[in-house]
Amino acid sequence: MSSLKGLALLSIMLIGIILPSLFLLQTSAQTSLTISPPNSSILIDVSQTAPPDALDPATGFYVQDGPLYQAIFQELVEFNGSNYLQVVPVIAQNWSTTNYENWTFFIRHGVYFPDGVQVNASTVWFSFYRTILMGQGPGVANYIELLFNSTQYGQTGYALPWGVAAAIQNVTGLPTTKNATLAANVLASILSHFNAANTTIQKIMEYPYQAVVVKGPYEVEINTLEPYRYFLLDIASWWGAIVNPVFIDEHGGVQPNTPNSYINDNGMEGTGPYVIKSVGPSLSEIVLVKNPHYWAANLSNIPLVAQPGHIPVIDIKYGLSHNNRVEDFATNQAQISYVSLPFLQQMYSAYQYNKYVSFNQIFANLGYEAAVFYIAMNTQIFPTNITAFRQAIVHAINYTAELDIFKFQNQTLAIEYLGPISPVFPLYNEVMQLDKLHPYTYNLSLALHYLNEAGYEGHFYVVLPNGTTIGDTNGKQLGTLTIYALAPVNELEQEQLTIIQESLQKIGISTSIQYVLPSVTDNWITPSGTPALIDLGWFPDWPDPIFQELMAQTDVLYGGISGDLAWVNISTLQQIYENLPFLTNQTQQTLEVAKVYQILYQQAPYAWLPNPVVYYFVQPYVKGFVYNPFIGYYYNLMYYQPYTITISTSTSTTSSTTTTTLQTTTTSIVFGGATNITTSVTSMTTTTSSSSSTLIYAVIGIVIVIIIIVVAVVLLRGRGRGGPGF
Repeated sequence: MSSLKGLALLSIMLIGIILPSLFLLQTSAQTSLTISPPNSSILIDVSQTAPPDALDPATGFYVQDGPLYQAIFQELVEFNGSNYLQVVPVIAQNWSTTNYENWTFFIRHGVYFPDGVQVNASTVWFSFYRTILMGQGPGVANYIELLFNSTQYGQTGYALPWGVAAAIQNVTGLPTTKNATLAANVLASILSHFNAANTTIQKIMEYPYQAVVVKGPYEVEINTLEPYRYFLLDIASWWGAIVNPVFIDEHGGVQPNTPNSYINDNGMEGTGPYVIKSVGPSLSEIVLVKNPHYWAANLSNIPLVAQPGHIPVIDIKYGLSHNNRVEDFATNQAQISYVSLPFLQQMYSAYQYNKYVSFNQIFANLGYEAAVFYIAMNTQIFPTNITAFRQAIVHAINYTAELDIFKFQNQTLAIEYLGPISPVFPLYNEVMQLDKLHPYTYNLSLALHYLNEAGYEGHFYVVLPNGTTIGDTNGKQLGTLTIYALAPVNELEQEQLTIIQESLQKIGISTSIQYVLPSVTDNWITPSGTPALIDLGWFPDWPDPIFQELMAQTDVLYGGISGDLAWVNISTLQQIYENLPFLTNQTQQTLEVAKVYQILYQQAPYAWLPNPVVYYFVQPYVKGFVYNPFIGYYYNLMYYQPYTITISTSTSTTSSTTTTTLQTTTTSIVFGGATNITTSVTSMTTTTSSSSSTLIYAVIGIVIVIIIIVVAVVLLRGRGRGGPGF
């Protein structure tokens, strides 16, 4: 009997130990962190390190222009989001071609500018002819040999849409086919006093043998000089923008070979989902708001890229300092930002949510794109007009040191190549194999050899750091050369330029750096007006490595800011280029490109710098960040979705439920009507509760104890029946 009592006592003790332990072990804590924008009505973009060069799509020609133009303006067709090999109809309802030379577009009914001006076929005629006649970078680089004749352009200095002089002469009787100046001025007058209802203008637009023909109120035909299968990819970017004739004529009109200064500085409304609300000094900040009269606001049958904007206000701050770009993103004030490669870790370390958000959740790595970066050497002015001098420079640069600054977490986020074709195109590797070429290498002795040769040719000398004289000592000592670069410069570019300066100093070439705004570069349109050394890059306007990279950078017809900043002017190349982009035999085309590369390798008009990966920092709650290397990203596709993280931890607490909520709200300070948001919205909720399986474990524990007791009782009874004294 005493045994049973002892067993009962033992069972009670076991239950008392096991059950509380089960409840204790199964308690968990959950923490929810929600990250959202300080103001859900505004997106702040501080990623662009330099301002636009112009707000007129017929003049602006820099990469940073893309997202802005994409939000404001629209084209007949546009790239299908990130797919840059496919286009979708936007202002055009549809299109057709049977020969890649004659393209018929049917314009959507009901497309309006915000002021109520309707888009029709005549608006398309006006827009293309204006862009070409203005003779700025976008029109020249993207329509030469397609919509206007390069020979006539080279001889007369006017970019005239092919056939328009004949159209004017046919209708008015003016001798415009024999007088390009007259033709340009008459066309400028038509565009500056544009009246689509005017009978004379109508007849000129309807003349059938010209670049753009108005076939009907909503039907327009575009005729290229040569069959060109990539034409739709060409007009899908902002130089194909359909613009408002009424607004332009009220603000300066159109002049041949002349930008519109008012529109460059103030912008204009397009047919796109956003309009400009304000423009800061020197284009340092541009605020966009949703187009209140957007033609596609209530339509369902439009492509994704033309959908209305989701976020009401887009605030683009250009050229902020590195520290500001870090701070604004790290504190959740900015939604999109950028820092140069050496500071990726700094950005992440400063990010206030780095304990909960991984690096890759805010780092949008978009890979390599079709782009080249270089030091352009003007082949038409001293001393870079000396081939041996250019050869000296390309072999003096320490390319290994250049690549080292692109290292991050033991990876080099950049590649070397031999331009002007980017290595992302298969054609690049095919040509390298045919020519057995490789990128220029750092070779100090070879650089000195070429520099000595250049000195005698140019009658100058340099003094090396050790005092040795190289070149023609009877000539003049080479003065300090200026390398021009875009301002504001980022830290990586500063380091690149420092390496270049130090490399050139080793062969006795002294250099200084001159930073200029993008708007200054729009004046680099003559050899004498273009600096000898320029640190810049080239991004093709559409995915054709021959027409848009090779020729754009080495054909004198694109001289200056239109692409050929080295002013390469080689007769052999000019002859090849006449037909090269239009060859239908791909093998023949590749062989011709290989010939060109051999010539360019020896001429060395550019020193090619590493091509880094493309990336941005994007807050995790920003959705719809769609990137296209030819226009940038789409503000109208972006929207906010609060980003919530649930953190689960096991705790030693009893079975109770406790909820703690921490809310950080937005604090606004108002000064003179301006609201400055000073804190971000972050909510944290901690919930401590028993696990749903706790009761199950408790029941199992009780059952086990009962089984133990029953077994013990049975055993004790059995032993009592077989033993003495019971």
